[in-house]
Amino acid sequence: MNKHEPEPEQVSEYHIEATTSLVERALRTIKAGELFGVFDGRGDCGTVPDSPEGLFYRDTRYLSRFELLLEEQRPLLLGSVIQDDNAALSVELTNPDLRPDDESGIPRDTVAIERTKAIFQGTCCERLSFHNYAERERTINILFRFDADFRDLFEVRGMRRLRRGERSTRISASGEVIFQYVGLDGVTRQTRICFDPAPTELSVNLARYSLKLRPGERSTVIVTATCEEELRRGIPSFFAAYRGSRRAIRAASYGIATVQSSNEILNELVCRSASDIAMLTTQTVHGPYPFAGIPWYCTVFGRDGIITALFLLWMNPSIAKGVLRYLAATQAKEFDAKADAQPGKIIHEQRDGEMALLGEVPFRRYYGTVDATPLFVMLAGRYFDRTGDRATIEEIWPSIEAAIEWCDRHGDRDGDGFVEYYRETEEGLANQGWKDSHDSIFHADGSAAEGAIALCEVQGYVYAAKEAASRLAFTFGRGAEANKWKAEAAELKDRFDAAFWCEEIGTYALALDGAKRACRVRTSNAGHALFSSIAHPARAERVAQTLMTQSSFTGWGIRTLAQGEPRYNPMSYHNGSIWPHDNAMVAMGFSQYGLQTQALRVFEALFEVAKYQELRRLPELYCGFVRRPHRGPTAYPVACSPQAWAAASPFALLGSCLGFEFDHEKNTMRFTRPALPAFVDEIVLRKLRFGSSCFDIRVYQHGTDATINVLAREGDARVVVVK
Repeated sequence: MNKHEPEPEQVSEYHIEATTSLVERALRTIKAGELFGVFDGRGDCGTVPDSPEGLFYRDTRYLSRFELLLEEQRPLLLGSVIQDDNAALSVELTNPDLRPDDESGIPRDTVAIERTKAIFQGTCCERLSFHNYAERERTINILFRFDADFRDLFEVRGMRRLRRGERSTRISASGEVIFQYVGLDGVTRQTRICFDPAPTELSVNLARYSLKLRPGERSTVIVTATCEEELRRGIPSFFAAYRGSRRAIRAASYGIATVQSSNEILNELVCRSASDIAMLTTQTVHGPYPFAGIPWYCTVFGRDGIITALFLLWMNPSIAKGVLRYLAATQAKEFDAKADAQPGKIIHEQRDGEMALLGEVPFRRYYGTVDATPLFVMLAGRYFDRTGDRATIEEIWPSIEAAIEWCDRHGDRDGDGFVEYYRETEEGLANQGWKDSHDSIFHADGSAAEGAIALCEVQGYVYAAKEAASRLAFTFGRGAEANKWKAEAAELKDRFDAAFWCEEIGTYALALDGAKRACRVRTSNAGHALFSSIAHPARAERVAQTLMTQSSFTGWGIRTLAQGEPRYNPMSYHNGSIWPHDNAMVAMGFSQYGLQTQALRVFEALFEVAKYQELRRLPELYCGFVRRPHRGPTAYPVACSPQAWAAASPFALLGSCLGFEFDHEKNTMRFTRPALPAFVDEIVLRKLRFGSSCFDIRVYQHGTDATINVLAREGDARVVVVK
């Protein structure tokens, strides 16, 4: 094939099939611990084929169908909403015309139905209330259809399997329907469905009630679906689940800084984002960890967890502590080609489903990412800057050293001073940066980059990691290591500029291929060089100018790939779409170089996106079409929502605009060049903690000037504003 010809269409080995659009279905998601549910607007799941709906536990779908019918008809939807704190799904329904040709018929809108779903302790609990508003007694026949297919999440995503385990169903003596699946991995998975009161008729896939309701009478049915790998007792009641879910969310948010502003839409955005982060954060033995996103990535991802923690550092550093301790505990200790693992490497993804346990997919503990390892060290440095927590850094210090060693040895096998990725297994990911689609790394002629790939942003992360490790080593009395890493960071900065800068396109190259040829295409990756501070100041302004031109900045944010480049497609996953977290990292980079005007424009663009989103929830990504009058952004069909680093992005944007810096030696919290976007006049931060001090702080603007006032103070720390 001529190198200038486009490659044949390929499909990634882990491509997510999109036979059903998540946008079209207007799905509702709730989560607690490792159990999450995906439902349609009516509160049902599995009513259309090949949908991602259901109850999922440890990468297995434990409930594939649950449908409420009124005499074989679906009820009419009145309203459906996830509660503000994500504790429950609330749905309001009514009956369609039932038996219209019969004198016992029930006219439309006679019976009001309220459904409330909550998840707690491995159980989805649901209360259904039926209220008769007719002036005479009515009999309504209610059906529930249900099933459990125990499909692995990767099957739900579209992968095919030749063999599966054995499934069985029975009704217990106590009236529970028990679905059981004995997997090929030897694990027994079970779903128990229980109805209270007992239904009129019960079979392995159907429950039926015949409710007689007097005028004004209300009747309630409670349904629980418990997902477990071993049969256990002690299913929570609906009220226990509802209260427990709400208390767990409150506990996860306790003590963190809160944001209130003069703009009600911004208030809704930050409240939803905080609730989503609390819901996605799972308590592990090492501390809290934000799972990446629902439905496809509700598990530990190294890169996602680190970036989410970085975004939240100024308001909630406890998440960073949990992420650091978890990743240190799961850091690779030996070589494992099937898992793309070498000593010192930080995990990319961890899965507990049948296919992962059997090795049908390589993600049981998979290390095929090139960026998580330097990002881990970068987070450790910024966490210490924020908290001064010596004990945690001392605990994970061997992992910090091992991560730096991995960057120098296994990440740079050819010894050229740049960290590249190599795929050790054909089953692993072909591209191993954050843009891990099979077609995301290429040259200016459209040909694929081949060989060991050195990504632009990864060199920045390595630079930031060595800078961070040097500061930590100096603080902890390791002078020789501190000087060594400081010198290596400075050398990398100069080498990076020489190899990656592309004057003709006004930005850094996307990557170097195995032959050290630069991929001279305009991408958002270059903005990460500002985020990590590897860019020389003279280059930073040029990069910002390039990213803010119309070919990259759409009015909804910065595209992953500029219009006019080969492979550009605004509907692609990584080649022209817009990602909130990517924009937040670029905006943080702008702020670090004093480019507050550009950072504010990015913040304003994402705020405009949020105005059009249901629940004010920023999605994982959206299409990169240019902003047009009188219409909102175009959704991406299989974007995760909620998604951790998207939910954390508003806090990253706010923190970058306010210019937070923390100096523990001087017991000083600084605001450097603080600014507010045009859509808000005032922001109040409450319970902002720094060391043993706690502040309530008001930020308000007059024109382009932002003023800081301390409203309340506990402790002796100082607040300083640097203009």
